[in-house]
Amino acid sequence: MFTGLIEHLGTVSDIVHDAGGCTLVISDSAPILTDCHVGDSIAVNGACLTVTEFDKEEKGGWFKVWLANETLDRTDLGERKVGDQVNLERAMGAHVRFGGHFVQAHVDTTATIVDKKPDGDSLRILFQLPEPTPERPSLLQYIIPKGYVAIDGTSLTITSVDDANRTFGVMLIQHTQEKITLPIKPIGSKVNIEVDMVGKFVEKSVQAALSGAGGPLRSLVEKVVEDVLVKKGVVQ
Repeated sequence: MFTGLIEHLGTVSDIVHDAGGCTLVISDSAPILTDCHVGDSIAVNGACLTVTEFDKEEKGGWFKVWLANETLDRTDLGERKVGDQVNLERAMGAHVRFGGHFVQAHVDTTATIVDKKPDGDSLRILFQLPEPTPERPSLLQYIIPKGYVAIDGTSLTITSVDDANRTFGVMLIQHTQEKITLPIKPIGSKVNIEVDMVGKFVEKSVQAALSGAGGPLRSLVEKVVEDVLVKKGVVQ
């Protein structure tokens, strides 16, 4: 589990592709390796990855992760190049304050940056989600104004939503701009999106309650609908 509060920016120093995926080496990472062990989870641009090797001293501290083809397909990590910076966050410890929001670092999809505008010292960024498909349905029902979204692993508050155009916006204060990679990504770049998992749980629970025969919630909804139809004169 993660919080969406980025701890450090690392640098991609090596990429090796094979038939099953690819291996990344992330350097300049010493500040988050002080308590690292092989097998630990580190969110890289919002994708939960397992540390397979690391060294706290060499190359400013580095660690190695392996990405399966599923991860490459779901995230922007397959487009990273040597020299690119990435957002890093260690898994949340039980002894720390909980900021941000509940982030699993299981990326749902990517979105595209379609606009960037300064707003005083802040920066407004607009994103567009991809066209939904049967394999990957729309995520717009989880994107609500003032709700949470994790973008490249960063917990951000949604400032605007346009369902018709599949777009949503966020605003970055100056402090946040200095701590993450998002401000330096140009228009047209992809970002990793993880919607709020609480919304997913609520949706599934409601669907299960409504589909179950004779359940109390289903009976209540049916009664409300019946009362409305009677008031409208649709039924007697």
